Amino acid sequence: MAQFLEFIGNHLLLSSLWLISFAAIVFYHQRTGSKGVGPQQAVMLINRSDAIVIDVRDKKEFEAGHIVDSINIPLAKIDQRITELKKHQEKPVIVVCKLGQHSGEAAKKIQEAGHEQVYKLSGGVTEWKAQSMPLVV
Repeated sequence: MAQFLEFIGNHLLLSSLWLISFAAIVFYHQRTGSKGVGPQQAVMLINRSDAIVIDVRDKKEFEAGHIVDSINIPLAKIDQRITELKKHQEKPVIVVCKLGQHSGEAAKKIQEAGHEQVYKLSGGVTEWKAQSMPLVV
């Protein structure tokens, strides 16, 4: 512990930058924070709660393979097309992207539009495939 404190004292600028970076990452995750679910939990939500799956990948990626009955709303067009989800207001929404990095931003916008149960698929379609879950082409 003494060596750790000595390091911080000797490298004040480096330590400060590390703390600022850590705080920025925490702030970003809180800002885009929505509940993450894995593929198994997503299947349970779809089967038991009739959850809606929103795929925010581009149309070309969506057509290459997507989750059954998912709705393709590209992330760039989410603001214009968010009204399409009004009829599903009472159902849980699962937001899916390629790797799980962009779904948080879309989930936050969907929550702001009035949906209460919004989840993002952790790991995205890549994790879905890795767990041998089916995709529709």
